[in-house]
Amino acid sequence: MRKGRKIAGIAKDTLDFILEVSKSNHPMEFIGMLCADEDLITDVFFLPGTISSDENAIIRMDMMPVGLGYVGSVHSHPHPADMRPSEQDLLMFSKTGKCHIITFYPFAEDSWRCYNSKGEERELEIVERVLEV
Repeated sequence: MRKGRKIAGIAKDTLDFILEVSKSNHPMEFIGMLCADEDLITDVFFLPGTISSDENAIIRMDMMPVGLGYVGSVHSHPHPADMRPSEQDLLMFSKTGKCHIITFYPFAEDSWRCYNSKGEERELEIVERVLEV
């Protein structure tokens, strides 16, 4: 984890990917780690050994590759309008970075929220980026 980095935004294509993964895994939760380039979230890393159900997702932090610079986490809540972090979420947030995204059913463009490590909602700008070929 890279401490002290201020994350300002998320790439739109990354957010679209997160919402699509949330939708395709429904009714199961999914969980991953957020990686950034400078102050922009650009990637989601899925750890081996992750366990998912319709009630929760458990990530195996011992499977984290050495040197992976994650800045937070992302996971889905499969129930409608279930956007607030649970007690388990808050425990994970406190250990896994400063930027955490929760998606929730129906996984539309506005079906997500971002939280800090204390579970307080925070702003995260969606950034269109030009991908070089």
